[in-house]
Amino acid sequence: MPVHRPGSDRSACSVRPRPLAALVTALLAALSLTLPLTTAHAASTPRRGSAHMGMGVLAHDGRAGTPTPAAVAQTEGVDVSGYQGNVAWSTLWNSGVRWAYTKATEGTYYTNPYFAQQYNGSYNVGMIRGAYHFATPDTTSGATQAGYFVGHGGGWSKDGKTLPGALDIEWNPYGAECYGKSASAMVSWIADFLNTYKSLTGRDAVIYTATSWWSDCTGNYGGFAANNPLWIARYASAPGTLPAGWSYYTMWQYTSSGPTVGDHDTFNGALDRVQALANG
Repeated sequence: MPVHRPGSDRSACSVRPRPLAALVTALLAALSLTLPLTTAHAASTPRRGSAHMGMGVLAHDGRAGTPTPAAVAQTEGVDVSGYQGNVAWSTLWNSGVRWAYTKATEGTYYTNPYFAQQYNGSYNVGMIRGAYHFATPDTTSGATQAGYFVGHGGGWSKDGKTLPGALDIEWNPYGAECYGKSASAMVSWIADFLNTYKSLTGRDAVIYTATSWWSDCTGNYGGFAANNPLWIARYASAPGTLPAGWSYYTMWQYTSSGPTVGDHDTFNGALDRVQALANG
């Protein structure tokens, strides 16, 4: 009869899974699957302060052609922000651009480091210029952000060359589309900003938005149309259906891939109408 000596089955025992080792192996495998996803998510979220007009238009509304000739005279414009750096204003002027908006602020945590070159540079070549604020309704109140905007380049003066400030209210590039707010709460936030801006400057701010975002996040509210000019965003042959209340647009951002500076716009009227808006 064979004799089984202690330790004679070591080779067989060594291949049996040990409970602790198996658990560690499983955890490491699971972690290796989740790390790339976490990294990818972090990489897809832009850094705070980098938002700009039309940042979400292509992703949400796409592109559908180029503008067709309008029935009334249109005046070419551009909008710029910090990511474009120093802008070649003379080149834009020579191409027919006559007005411009520069991003001044975002939330209450960012000011455009190129604001002086962009805002003053457009003015110095003869353009009618204005400033805009990228809204982040999930960080601070509308009133607080309006005050920050006015205090950092978003003011207005009746010099015939300065347009009223613009509120850029669109898709949240950092999180939930509507910044975690209900439609009624969003309308209240916007009203807070607009009322504060007017009390500080004497002017009604321009509202920049896209119809699809406005419908989703304000419930297609129409109460601002009586006082606040509309700057519509749509990269297509026509501005399309406008948000409730507005029967016409004042400005239209029609592309993010124009010459010299990507974001090009048209003013719904001849140059004298741009001057009229500047004068109030």
